[in-house]
Amino acid sequence: MEPLIRIRGLSKRFGNGCDGCITATGPEYETNRCRHCGSVIACNDVSFDLYKNEALGIVGESGSGKSTLVRLLHFEWDATGGSVELHADATQHLQQELFDGVSVYSRNLLGLSPFQKRQVRNALMGIVYQNPFLGLRMGVSSGGNIAERLLGAGWRNIGKMRERSAELLEKTEIPVDRMDEPPKNFSGGMQQRVQIAKALSNNPLILFLDEVTTGLDLSVQARVLDLIRTLQSEFKLSLLVVSHDLGVINLLCQRTMVMKYGRVVEAGLTDQILQDPQHRYTQLLVASQL
Repeated sequence: MEPLIRIRGLSKRFGNGCDGCITATGPEYETNRCRHCGSVIACNDVSFDLYKNEALGIVGESGSGKSTLVRLLHFEWDATGGSVELHADATQHLQQELFDGVSVYSRNLLGLSPFQKRQVRNALMGIVYQNPFLGLRMGVSSGGNIAERLLGAGWRNIGKMRERSAELLEKTEIPVDRMDEPPKNFSGGMQQRVQIAKALSNNPLILFLDEVTTGLDLSVQARVLDLIRTLQSEFKLSLLVVSHDLGVINLLCQRTMVMKYGRVVEAGLTDQILQDPQHRYTQLLVASQL
């Protein structure tokens, strides 16, 4: 089976950079800041595939580059280098010029214009942030937050947008009679569920989850994770799950990548990574959460 999306050599540098940036940073140096010029290598040469209906986990400590990776793929930040290519099956609603001269995969999406990147994001992607304030407008009604996303995806009929909002809120266990309330009135767990509803509104193929359970009570975490598993099955989603919690990764993900200081240090089946880690850092990560 061919991957839904192919990522090759994805890199992000903050700063002007120099010839010594790559060789002076990384796990072996215990830093991602270049000692020569002060630039930060947030991600370097990250390559992986994401398949249809698959959940891929990315784990690592703070500063490992995992959240940076999500923001690059969601086109929130511009990458310094690399390529991101979509399989033709994923692009039914996208402009055909993405595939001019290419039979199976799109040209590098990182080279698209900002307008084209928004088109791809609105048609194919959804994201749920750790902090609901990043994903929601807290003073706007929950239904309004979802409608805003639908507008970006090309919806124009107000009645149909309201129906779609009510449908998604019901699926994410938000009482429909609270659709006109703003998320600022809700608990943390309810805010995350509104974020999930908003992210699903455009029927995405790829859903990015960035530390979605951090800061929630354990009982609320369990309900949110169970909801995500149910929705993945129902909507046939491909998930990219960022977390420092190996329990979350173990529950949701078939494969896992381990990152440290902007590099992937180990990758494989989640069971293999958790039960027989090979890299010293992965071993410490697993041991710390036993």
